[in-house]
Parts: sequence; structure tokens; C-alpha cells
Amino acid sequence: MIVYDRLWITLKKKNVSQYALIKDYGIDKAQLQRLRKNMVVKTVILNRLCSILDCKIEDIMEFVPDEDIK
Repeated sequence: MIVYDRLWITLKKKNVSQYALIKDYGIDKAQLQRLRKNMVVKTVILNRLCSILDCKIEDIMEFVPDEDIK
């Protein structure tokens, strides 16, 4: 399963709020909700987040085998 726990850490490190993602960068609230729930997100959104945060994909997501998920 892909999880986005690293996104929230990277946002904090880069001092970018979820509010800024919505208001300043045009990220849809529904997409942030999908990220919070580790749901399917389009790669275009992941690409935009990497561009906004000037980071690599592994800074916002990781693969966790299903048996390791609590």
C-alpha cells in the first residue's frame, strides 16, 4: 500500500501549510483529503506537490507492505 505520511513531515519541514497548498497553489481540498486517507491520487497531483515542495517523490510517499499496516 502507498502511504503519504511523509508528505505531512515534508510540509512541516518546508514550512508550507495545507491552507497554502489550497489557496496559493490550487491543490484541491478533495485531493488533500484523499492523501490524508491514503487513497488513490493522480500522478499529476504528486508531480505538482514535488514541484511545489522542491522535493523527490520519496519525500511525500512510501510503499508499505500490507502486512505491515496497522
